[in-house]
Amino acid sequence: MLVSLVVWIGGLIFFPVVAQTAFTTLPSRHLAGAVVGRSLGALHSMGIVSGVVFLVCSLLYNRFSVGTTNLLSAQHLLIVLMLLLTLVSQFGIIPRMDAIRASLPTEIDSVPAHDPARVQFDVLHIWSTRVESAVLLLGLVVVYLTSKASD
Repeated sequence: MLVSLVVWIGGLIFFPVVAQTAFTTLPSRHLAGAVVGRSLGALHSMGIVSGVVFLVCSLLYNRFSVGTTNLLSAQHLLIVLMLLLTLVSQFGIIPRMDAIRASLPTEIDSVPAHDPARVQFDVLHIWSTRVESAVLLLGLVVVYLTSKASD
């Protein structure tokens, strides 16, 4: 349980470092965006696998140690919420951002800030950041709850 949680939360904590590094060292923002996008996809895959592993292990642990799966515990509900947010980002927000980027004749940074496509892209980017932040905060709560449960 803890390893899966550490992998997911660690990735979420490290991701902004990767993004910042890409945008400050690569020769173009377009290339940096491509690197960050691929990294985010990998992070989401790690999160989905980690969340499922955590849930399965936690349910089994509860079943064998307490006698019940405790399906509606705070930890389980928060992990399910984290998974849902990750799925929304990966299969809802990111594809829409990619579609906007692909529909433009030029790089997104070259599009005027008032252009409807750019405005929509920027709004989706803000939501993407909010969703990742929420997953991280929820994950930290799960870490706390998990550590308290093992006392």
